[in-house]
Amino acid sequence: MSPRAMMLKRLLPKETSFFDFFERHTKLTIEACKELDAIAAYPSELRDRVARIKELEHQADDITHECIEALHRTFITPIDRADIHRLMKRLDDIIDSVDSAASRMLLYDIQAMRPEMKQFTVVLMRASAEIDGAIAHFRNMNRGADAISMHCRGIYDAENQGDQILRSALQRLFNEEKDPIHVIKWKEIFERLEKATDRCEEVANIVQGVVIEAS
Repeated sequence: MSPRAMMLKRLLPKETSFFDFFERHTKLTIEACKELDAIAAYPSELRDRVARIKELEHQADDITHECIEALHRTFITPIDRADIHRLMKRLDDIIDSVDSAASRMLLYDIQAMRPEMKQFTVVLMRASAEIDGAIAHFRNMNRGADAISMHCRGIYDAENQGDQILRSALQRLFNEEKDPIHVIKWKEIFERLEKATDRCEEVANIVQGVVIEAS
């Protein structure tokens, strides 16, 4: 390397690995979904589990802020700057929706779980694992394009399941629940859970769009 090139390298800011931000954030989402699944299995642990999800959500917010700040001070990025911003925000939206659903359960003092709650948590655990799989190949997207596509198909399938669960959950809720207050509470919780699956689909759309542009 020439002296001029070495000097230029020293002057340029160190490269920021935005893929590290994505990967760290996704791990927190997986853990939050597991905590939500534990709530479905052990309602008596609701308060402690919700507190843990809130803690994970705060950690995810910190990573999001780190990523956005790094984006502002980084001259050269591995993928389009707008895509980094959109992907980071959508990843954060998933764990925000999980936290929102869990917080509503605590606020409404939910003591007995409806069966669809477990169905939703299983779907969210699958979707978050598929996102983790896609993100793991993202830094080498040209070589990992097929694997990313496979994981994105899994995310789309999970989102479709989320839609079906919501429809059947609401139908059963309206037909069987006699207390209108319980109807209102569970309708909101179910819709927030389904929103989390929608956000997973949006992440898959962004990831696939980036891969297509890079191919």
